[in-house]
Amino acid sequence: MSNDRDKLPGMPAKGAEVDAFLKKLAATPAVRPGPGRRGRLMFALDATASRQPTWDQACHIQAEMFRETAALGGLDIQVVYYRGFAGFGASPWFSEAADLLKHMSGIACLGGKTQIGRVLKSAIAETKRQKINALVFVGDCMEEDVDALCHQAGELGLLGVPTFIFHEGRDPKAAQAFRQIAHLTRGAYCAFDANSAQQLRELLSAVAVYAAGGRAALEDYSRRAGGATLLLARQVAKS
Repeated sequence: MSNDRDKLPGMPAKGAEVDAFLKKLAATPAVRPGPGRRGRLMFALDATASRQPTWDQACHIQAEMFRETAALGGLDIQVVYYRGFAGFGASPWFSEAADLLKHMSGIACLGGKTQIGRVLKSAIAETKRQKINALVFVGDCMEEDVDALCHQAGELGLLGVPTFIFHEGRDPKAAQAFRQIAHLTRGAYCAFDANSAQQLRELLSAVAVYAAGGRAALEDYSRRAGGATLLLARQVAKS
């Protein structure tokens, strides 16, 4: 008898995979911004050579993330990325989609190894300065010491920063590591491929809404957006 655990870890996001992701998102403890404060989301991407198509998608998706959170008081987004030989960058915090798009459009993907540890380290340092409501990571592989990554993920979990990982492709080693990082931070993991761009857009917007307004806002967004996010509303209603 098969179950969700029997699925290949890199299968495209659909059906039970999306349902499981949304259940995790619904169950994530909501850390809402204080009165009069905007939500803060760190948007981290693998910008190595294989990632150019997804980077281009992300440039367009981020505009929707801003738009969906405007009525909740707004969202500030910082883009963190790695590429090439030890290349690592972190943008300023942006409050406008046009400014973030301009910044991201000037970045080209370059071949190199993963630097997920630096992403987690950056998130730890940043949230110690000012609270981050969520970390999103989009990538396709992992070439680092998984124990070291899990240690950093544990630190993020203690700081109350859930990590939502969107995994492109079918790399089982990456899937195993990404699932552990999501679990240790009380976040969620979801696989996707080039054919699920619309679903990725919906789910990223859902995480942005969560970061800006917490669970109640996420439930309202799910009712309006429908599609994959509608599953979330059902889970929230049962909780």
